[in-house]
Amino acid sequence: MIGGPGMLLVWLYGVMVVGAVSRSAVQISTEFGHAPLAYSLSAVAGLVYGFITYSLVRGGETARKAALVCCAAELLGVLVVGTWTLVEPSAFPDATVWSDYGMGYLFIPVLLPLSAVYWLRKGSAGDR
Repeated sequence: MIGGPGMLLVWLYGVMVVGAVSRSAVQISTEFGHAPLAYSLSAVAGLVYGFITYSLVRGGETARKAALVCCAAELLGVLVVGTWTLVEPSAFPDATVWSDYGMGYLFIPVLLPLSAVYWLRKGSAGDR
C-alpha cells in the first residue's frame, strides 16, 4: 500500500490528469484550429500524467522504473515547452499545461516531476 509522500504524489498527479485532460478535451473539441500545437501538447501532458499516476498506484519495481522514465520525460517536456513559450511566444497563441514552466498551474508541472524523481530514487521498495 502506498502512503506518505507517495500518496501525495498520486493525489497531485491525479489532479493534473483531470486538469490537463479536461482542459485539452474541451479546447480540442471546440477550438482546435486556433492553437493545435498547444492543445495537443496539453493532451499529451494529460496522458503522461495518467501513466505516471497509474505507475505510482500499481507499485513494484517495473512500475517504479517506468514512472521514473516518464517523470524524466515529463520534466524534459516542461523545460523544452516552457523555454519555447518564453523564447517564441507567437508559436503558442494559447497556453499549454507546460507553458512558462507551468505558471498557469502554480508551477506544479515543473515541481511535480522533480519531487517524484527524488522520491522514486530515494525510497526503498518498503517505503512505497
